[in-house]
Amino acid sequence: MNKKLLRIILTVILLLGAWLIEKYAKLPLWQLLLVYLIPYLLISYDVLMEAVEGIIKRDPFDENLLMVIATVGALLIGFLPNAEPEYLEAVFVMLFFQLGELFEDYAEDKARDSITDLMDLRPDAAYIENNGNIEKVNPEDVSIGDVIIVKPGEKIPLDGVILEGTSSLNTVALTGESMPCDVSKGDDVISGSVNLSGVLRVKVSKIFSESTASKILSLVENANENKSKSESFIRRFAHVYTPIVVILALVLAFIPPFFSASYSADFSVWLHRALTFLVVSCPCALVISVPLTFFAGIGGASHKGILIKGGNYMDALSKLHTMVFDKTGTLTHGTFEVTAIHPNQINEQELLHLAAHVERYSSHPIALALREAYAKEADGCSVENVHELAGKGITATINGKQVSVGNRRMMQHLGVNIPICNYCSTHNTGTIIHIAIEGLYAGHIVIADKIKSESASSIAELKHLGIAKTVMLTGDKESVAAQVAQQTGIDSYHAELLPSDKVSYFENIISIKPKDKTIAFVGDGINDAPVLSRADVGIAMGGLGSDAAIEAADVVLMDDNPAKIATAIKLSRRTINIAKENVIFAIGIKIAVLILATIGLASMGLAIFADVGVMILAVINAMRALKA
Repeated sequence: MNKKLLRIILTVILLLGAWLIEKYAKLPLWQLLLVYLIPYLLISYDVLMEAVEGIIKRDPFDENLLMVIATVGALLIGFLPNAEPEYLEAVFVMLFFQLGELFEDYAEDKARDSITDLMDLRPDAAYIENNGNIEKVNPEDVSIGDVIIVKPGEKIPLDGVILEGTSSLNTVALTGESMPCDVSKGDDVISGSVNLSGVLRVKVSKIFSESTASKILSLVENANENKSKSESFIRRFAHVYTPIVVILALVLAFIPPFFSASYSADFSVWLHRALTFLVVSCPCALVISVPLTFFAGIGGASHKGILIKGGNYMDALSKLHTMVFDKTGTLTHGTFEVTAIHPNQINEQELLHLAAHVERYSSHPIALALREAYAKEADGCSVENVHELAGKGITATINGKQVSVGNRRMMQHLGVNIPICNYCSTHNTGTIIHIAIEGLYAGHIVIADKIKSESASSIAELKHLGIAKTVMLTGDKESVAAQVAQQTGIDSYHAELLPSDKVSYFENIISIKPKDKTIAFVGDGINDAPVLSRADVGIAMGGLGSDAAIEAADVVLMDDNPAKIATAIKLSRRTINIAKENVIFAIGIKIAVLILATIGLASMGLAIFADVGVMILAVINAMRALKA
């Protein structure tokens, strides 16, 4: 960009010198042409080369050819009888064209820099632990299972699990959220996060090319390959539009003079009008501003932790009619939590205490939830004679008492009667864990997948945005699905589905949506990948979501927050509206000035404004899409 700016400044200086020579030296036309050719060639050599290259490749019809024909004609028109030279105007056309290109370059750099700054994820190095020594290596050379050291202030270079240390991580580049998250031993960490405080020893779980940072960078870098329908239309439009304009200009230059008494006198007048017509007709504003609008929109969305893989998905997001959701990990957290404790003989903490001790050595998700709920599980109590009954539960001796923890079949196996719990049947839907002490029923604990706090408000916001229908597809049992649908405001649901069932139900939903509308699916699991691929817009949860789901999706929410779906829709609609504004503005101005040029009322200066001026204004307007 600095090189182009220098060319513009030098051209202005040379053009001022040429104008002074013209004003005071009174040179012949051909000598004056040579004087003006110096600034003209300086400012236009790249446009000239691109026009020639297009002709050689048999694809000449673009804005470069229009600019060359118009300006070369303006340079030569002074040699026609009764015609005034247009040297100054010819250089001005190219000068302002390059000025418009400079604005475009600046705007595109601004959009790209905003993404690059946000996605400054790629680590420079990894510090690997090798036989007690710390060695600096390229992250691409680190293998799965290697142990790396991450010091405060450093980026985490690869995905992994913390072996030792506690810290806070800044994940703003990944999620768009500025609140640091605390991590400690056993927690998963993802590349691209910045370690804020403690030293971490991390066991690598993914190679560099498969790491979160690499995949995000790849998504952003390749997003421009997926052109939106509007963007693709503009490209096709330019290739059809340009030859039509050239033909009309030739007609305008050569046909009207035949109907005049003095062909040679009027030819220069009509040729001037034809050249003005060509300058006005250049489709720069459309060809440049529409793709730039989508590119800026993708950058603006990434600021919010929303990765949109292409402009075509912005099109689809803006036309959504139906939203289909997976449940686990999408509307819910996807992890079991204790939601209710109902003791029968002892207090709640004692019941939870005994259950956590019995499950001390189990890796089952329910056991993990019980131990998570009882933070003092390692309190020195005696845990002996642990015995598991497959499909039923676990028994153990806790401080000399036999405690049994399991499902209803476990209690039946022990001959323990389970009292009716009216509260559970009406208020708590989930997995019920029963506890018996020395063969007597002691109470039960309800464990369930907790609904995300943002889910209900997110569904309400989607309906406010005009989403006509919300549906949930889940493999969970009917009672759980019904409760989640009711609490979140989902319109309808289908439960106890296999992955193949999800696809079948989704196909049915697609068959009844309006043809001019789109349908989105939101999911996070491996089993969601087929439906994500089938949807007009597949939206994946990028924080805890599976790699398969993220690969199959068109939009990735980096912090698993369903509220970002509404944000993505609003940003997409705003981007589309800005692109439409540019199209209407550019075409409207051009049509008006083309009519004036045809009847001889448009000067070359007005033609320059209709071309370059409109392009600059359209580019400035396109940059509004960058502001999320």
